[in-house]
Formats: sequence, structure tokens, C-alpha cells
Amino acid sequence: MNVNEKLISDDGTGLTDARCFRSIVGGLNYLSHTRPDIAFPISVVSRFMHNPTKHHFGAVKRILRYVAGTTDFGIWYSKKSDFRLFGFTDSDWLGCLDDRKSTSGYAFSLGSGVISWSSKKQEIVALSSSEAEYIAATASSCQAVWLKRLLADVFQEQAAGTEIFCDNKATIAMTKNPAFHSRTKHIDIRYHFIRDLVASGCIMLKHCGTNEQVADILTKALPVGKHEYFRL
Repeated sequence: MNVNEKLISDDGTGLTDARCFRSIVGGLNYLSHTRPDIAFPISVVSRFMHNPTKHHFGAVKRILRYVAGTTDFGIWYSKKSDFRLFGFTDSDWLGCLDDRKSTSGYAFSLGSGVISWSSKKQEIVALSSSEAEYIAATASSCQAVWLKRLLADVFQEQAAGTEIFCDNKATIAMTKNPAFHSRTKHIDIRYHFIRDLVASGCIMLKHCGTNEQVADILTKALPVGKHEYFRL
């Protein structure tokens, strides 16, 4: 997608062929199951399936042009003996102009390649970027718990806590300090599940630089250089 491009429901460009739009986006949704580099733009255009406009269709065509030039792309899993589960979590803030909700993104790797990823609009409006990151971190932690249980079933049990990298220091502090009332008293209680996971050692939320935040590609449109760096 174009950097900083924000799609809205009523952009004044007129309606397009809804059946064709839904058919293309539906096919792209299946493709995103093996292509995390296109998960975010597909997530965005999927929000307008009910009433697509010409501008929305233009965004879909841009995705198709990118796919046409990267048909040989995929996830390569090489042979490894050390299977360590770790992940990245990130969020934008108020990215959707229609309802001002943010987008959560996470990616988990095991061995040599990514095995689980998500780009999804949050269910509530976040009052700060730290809160948006906190909600995203909780979602990624729930996924980490499920992945650990799945790996245990196939005799690849993860003895140590799962490392999840976040680029927001305030979010990491919020998971460790239950008395951080000024920023957390209004957050829905179900999002505080991550605190129990951190306290028990099941999850270890660690800081990473913005330029190393792999999940960034799942939350916003990036410049060409950064997009190509993270998709590797």
C-alpha cells in the first residue's frame, strides 16, 4: 500500500463492481495464509467488502501488482535442531479513520521461519499508543500460550518462557507494574491477562528497536526499503 494511505468507507469516488471486488479479495485472503508480507493490506481492504468504492479497488489492484512481481516468494523452513519459539508484537494507533480503532500485529517464529502471524483491527478504541501496544501484546501472549501447548503435544515442549519483543517501553512497564493506574485503570480487565503470564514467567516481554520490529509490517504500510527488509 501507499505509505500513510488511509482508506475510508465513503471516499466520494463512487461504487465499483462489488462482486468482482469480493472475489479478488477473497482469493487474496487465501494467499495471505502463506504470505505474511501482504497480510496487512489485505486486512485493510477486507473491511470494505460490503460497499467497495473505486479507490478501494485501486488499492486491491496495487496489491495484485505486487503479488504478480513476487510470485516466487514464500516461507523457507530449513533443517534445524534448536527449536525456540519467540515472537514480535506491534500496533499502530487509531489507524482506521472510520472508527478510530488501531491494528494489532504479531509474528511468531520457530527454528528458521515464521509459523504464525496476524494483522487484525482491535475491538476497542485505545486512548494512547501505549494502550494500543498493550492490547496487541495481550493478543500475542494468548497466541504464544496456545502455540506452546501445541508444541508440547508434538514433543517439542518449550521449557523456558516465550520471548516476545515489543518496541514500546511503557507497554513493558505496564505488564510488570500493577499499580500503574493512570494509564491502565480504564483498560478492559480481560486485557490484563498478560500480567499473570509475565508474573509466572510464561511470557517474557522484551524491548527491541523500531528498526528491528518485524511485526511492523503487519500494522502499517511501510516504505519500500523497510518493507523489503522485514519480509526477509
